[in-house]
Amino acid sequence: MTDDERQIRRLVDSWIAASEAGDVAALLALMTDDVIFMTPGRPPFGRAEFVADVENAKGMTVDARAEILEMEIAGSHAYIRNVIDVVLTAPGASPRRMSGYTLSVLRKGADDRWRLARDANLVAPERA
Repeated sequence: MTDDERQIRRLVDSWIAASEAGDVAALLALMTDDVIFMTPGRPPFGRAEFVADVENAKGMTVDARAEILEMEIAGSHAYIRNVIDVVLTAPGASPRRMSGYTLSVLRKGADDRWRLARDANLVAPERA
């Protein structure tokens, strides 16, 4: 495994840990300034909307797992295809299970750190 592959795997692990902790600052450090998220049913959005979504989820418990299924690195860009399983639990509510695939484009910065630049997220509620 190359150093870039290890760094990208650590980025995914750090993303999951920060998501579970609700750590907005840590999540922002893992993405580029021009990040774009694409999810079903809404127009693409950036950092400000992402932060608002995380802030709106305060108090929710997140238990997530991600598995990298594919990784390709080409210079200062890479893509990863993941499968994600997550359980979201709002205070006083039943757990909501979600799962699905993501395709993420990463960019290596001048500081040699990989960050999320584009994310197409198809994670959706699991069917009963």
